[in-house]
Amino acid sequence: MPHTIVVTGAAGFIGSNLVRALNARGETNIIAVDNLARAEKFKNLVDCEIADYLDKADFIQRVQQGEFDGSIAAILHEGACSDTMETDGRYMMENNYRYSAILLDWSLEQGVPFLYASSAATYGSGQVFREARPHEAPLNIYGYSKFLFDQLVRRRLPEADSPIVGLRYFNVYGPREQHKGRMASVAFHQFGQFCEAGRVKLFEGTHGYPDGGQLRDFVYVEDVAKVNLFFLDHPEQSGIFNLGSGRAQSFNEVAVATVNACRALKGAEPLALQDIVAQGLLEYVPFPDALKGKYQAYTQADLTRLRAAGYDAPFASVEEGISRYVSWLNRTI
Repeated sequence: MPHTIVVTGAAGFIGSNLVRALNARGETNIIAVDNLARAEKFKNLVDCEIADYLDKADFIQRVQQGEFDGSIAAILHEGACSDTMETDGRYMMENNYRYSAILLDWSLEQGVPFLYASSAATYGSGQVFREARPHEAPLNIYGYSKFLFDQLVRRRLPEADSPIVGLRYFNVYGPREQHKGRMASVAFHQFGQFCEAGRVKLFEGTHGYPDGGQLRDFVYVEDVAKVNLFFLDHPEQSGIFNLGSGRAQSFNEVAVATVNACRALKGAEPLALQDIVAQGLLEYVPFPDALKGKYQAYTQADLTRLRAAGYDAPFASVEEGISRYVSWLNRTI
């Protein structure tokens, strides 16, 4: 039986956390696939155990040439351009859609479990976050590339003889995202802001929400890894599933959690939001024009399908996750 696991996007945020989670259960026969044109991502793999590394172009070429036929146990496909501000639609569709389609078809031909990263961006500005076509209307080319691949998966699923699992990630945050630049989580940016300037920043109110009051489903990356491994262990399950905490929390709550976690490192007492604002530890800045019409002001994963599939573990709240994350950032950055 083949036991090599392929992780694409392995040097990226979620990919590297998956490699670490696989290592923690004794899996080291891992082929890491990525694009290290931005070389700093290598740092995410320094403490990981892998069997081989392949560039994403080299890997897909070898797949198409049949070099991996019969030798792969599963593919965890996390590789994608996740920049929601990317304007090169041709690149986005080739990278996120076409590459994924080639891997999907190969996996089905080989009978190899295929788990892949979808996104809550498929829902756009809707208020219902349920894995069904009527609720899907992406606002940008990134969301469309993910949506279109989900549609391809839906066409393949009825005749698939091996598992296909798409996981619609909501706002993931946590260790190993520092290479993402502007696309890193709010918690990561606020940690940097607090360390540098002693205060954090949030957008002013939009979409009828007060300053910092926009709501997102923030999910800790360790929980994301756990769900991936659950589906790896349950090949009888297939389909597209939301992967969030199931709990909408405000950006203000993120700021409070981050500020208090940073204060705790110095032995300071936690503060309430109004005190954080009053002491100038939180600054509200104008909403950028570039995000107008492309911004989700509210998300909350409907976890009905995920729970029905048998995943019953709790998800970390913003307060729990950010406390752990800030401790990690303080140790490593």
